[in-house]
Amino acid sequence: MFIAFPFSVFHKEEAQMGILNAGIITVFIGLLLYFFNKPTNTNIHKKEGYLIVTLGWLTLSLTGMLPYLFSGAIPNITNAFFETLSGYSTTGSSIITDVESMPKGILFWRSATHWIGGMGIIVLTIAILPLLGIGGMQLFMAEAPGPSADKLHPRITDTAKRLWMIYVILTFSEFFLLKFAGMSWFDAINHAMATMSTGGFSTKNASVSYWNSMPLVQYIIIFFMFVAGTNFVLTYFAIKGKVRNVIESEEFRYYVGGLISITCLVILIILFFRDETLQSTIAHPNVLGTTESAIRHALFQVTSIMTTTGFVTADFTMWSFFATGIFFALFFVGGSAGSTSGGIKIVRHIVMLKNSFLEFKKTLHPNAIIPVRYNKKTVSQTIVFNILAFFVIYMFIFMISSVILTFLGLDFISALGAAASSLGNIGPAIGSVSPVNNFAHLSDAAKWFCSFLMLIGRLELFTVLILFTPFFWRKN
Repeated sequence: MFIAFPFSVFHKEEAQMGILNAGIITVFIGLLLYFFNKPTNTNIHKKEGYLIVTLGWLTLSLTGMLPYLFSGAIPNITNAFFETLSGYSTTGSSIITDVESMPKGILFWRSATHWIGGMGIIVLTIAILPLLGIGGMQLFMAEAPGPSADKLHPRITDTAKRLWMIYVILTFSEFFLLKFAGMSWFDAINHAMATMSTGGFSTKNASVSYWNSMPLVQYIIIFFMFVAGTNFVLTYFAIKGKVRNVIESEEFRYYVGGLISITCLVILIILFFRDETLQSTIAHPNVLGTTESAIRHALFQVTSIMTTTGFVTADFTMWSFFATGIFFALFFVGGSAGSTSGGIKIVRHIVMLKNSFLEFKKTLHPNAIIPVRYNKKTVSQTIVFNILAFFVIYMFIFMISSVILTFLGLDFISALGAAASSLGNIGPAIGSVSPVNNFAHLSDAAKWFCSFLMLIGRLELFTVLILFTPFFWRKN
């Protein structure tokens, strides 16, 4: 918050004192917690781990909304909490109808919540969740950094430092490239933070379609969205020159192959329905008239949705019902494990598909022992069951949430879109929450419910949901 304060001072905004006071109060809350909460036993067990992660994220959101409230930028508590949690969870759904009228200091803080949340989820999923044994993260122990011999470094603190370093270097690299490509320095730093966190908050009402006449800007964002959706451990290997480790990663191959295949399909749809799609871009309605622009917008939107970034260059719901169906399916894919992306994650799909095909073999050969293999290693049945349970619970929550959102006032299509988008931390959806709309029109109850979906989706379901089980609170 203190870093956002100079932006407001530089532009001589009235919001500057609101941001400063929010920072002071947050520091005061932190000091109170620190000095009046001296534990005698610092050993953290699984139960404490679940509570720390969930309550930590809620505390971030409750203090993170203070700049919005104190500055008067978002005076409503419901809206302020929604915007803050959407930022920290890197969802990118917004209730702000006129982004460009917001104070610069508030816009910077809004993007900063993305950046903080994005790195937080990297450290969480790579270094902490494997220790808790949740979300099937044990599967990535051989690849992910953390406390074991195979990792980038055997200590979590050093792992976190290395991840932070990569994150910072990539953010500043994108910032300089975007500035070089023609963005203002303020737009460049905000979009760099939102890209690397796969968040999607923009400083323009038209999102990245504002730069539809500047293809280089969009190609740079496409590249960094792709990198942000890749396992950060693989990025570390690539930086160290260990390209073979990247190429041999099964998840990475599926990630690249799927992205290219779906992009080619969307390109064909755009070209086939050229007359209908010419009016689908937000800021410049005729940019789909050339093959290059069709390729660029298809690649941008597929990468944006697949990595759950949520930036927009065009309204993909106008690219025929077929294209809308494809993008809606992408809501349930997600990026790579160990990335800042949300969603189910590609590796879970790989394991589920492999296990499903093996069931056909086992039907023909019931006595055969055929294990699921990932990256040429056998996956234990415990992890397979964990992943299957995650998928079943994920889809069950999606279905129930869709019904609840219709009860809270959304039409059926919009409810499907809002539920899938919030749970997958995506941002734009379909229906009344399409890329050209936002979540401002939702009722307060619907906003609180979508906030809950964003939280459980960001924290891998089990981390939050286990707190609602009676056996969690029993003394062992």
